[in-house]
This record gives sequence, structure tokens and C-alpha cells, in this order.
Amino acid sequence: MTEGLSRRHAIGAATMVGVGVPVLAACGSSDSPGTAVDTETPTTTPTEPAGGLTTKADIPVGGGVIFPNDGVVVTQPEAGTFHGFTIICTHQGCTVTSVSSTINCPCHGSKYSIEDGSVVSGPAPAALTVVDLTIKGNDISKA
Repeated sequence: MTEGLSRRHAIGAATMVGVGVPVLAACGSSDSPGTAVDTETPTTTPTEPAGGLTTKADIPVGGGVIFPNDGVVVTQPEAGTFHGFTIICTHQGCTVTSVSSTINCPCHGSKYSIEDGSVVSGPAPAALTVVDLTIKGNDISKA
């Protein structure tokens, strides 16, 4: 028998390392390099009502909520007024990630108006695209 690892032990060790890699990768931090993390206002997606995208009560006055699966941000700049915009930044196609008094893109700092989607600041060359909404009772859905 030679010193060091036998072929059997080497294959077993390689298998264990290979199995461990996905587990370690799953433990990664969301603020690792290359990942944009917005600490301004975390945006959560409320539970979708049976009839549509969201409800009026889920959209804060003076702010909004991003619905990444639907590709839309819904805002309520003043009580009872709702607007929809695409979540794709017009600068380089990043996804907006938070809404405060503006709709915010983390990639290069573009900020958009919650009233009309126009550029408030940053390198974005154009407004966010309007997404038509349908409001029935308390439910809000994409038109």
C-alpha cells in the first residue's frame, strides 16, 4: 500500500466536496460583490388577491410596490390615485428595486417620479414605460 490517499478515498473525498459546493453556495450573502442591495425601503410583494395584481390598501400613499413577477411597479402618489410603470430602468435595463418618494434603480442611481415615471435624477435617458392598470373595487390589476 502506498502512502497518501487511495483512489477510493480520493474519489470519495471529491464526491463529498462536490456535494458540499451547492450547500455552501446556498448559504451565500445577498450583499456579496456584484449584487445591488438597496437599504432605502425594502419592497415586498403583497399577496395577490383573487381578482388581480394587488389591492388599494397594499399600495402606500406617497410610495409604491414592485411586483417583479408581473414586471410592474404600482404607485399611489396621492390618496386614491394609482399608476403603473414597467420595472425596467431605461438606462441599461436593470430592474428597479425600491420605491420611496421615487422609484429607484440600484445599478447607476436613476430615480423616477411616482407620479408619471419621468426621470427625477441619474443617467436614465427616458421615463419608465406606463403600464395600464384596471381598478375594480379595491382590486388593482394590469389592464
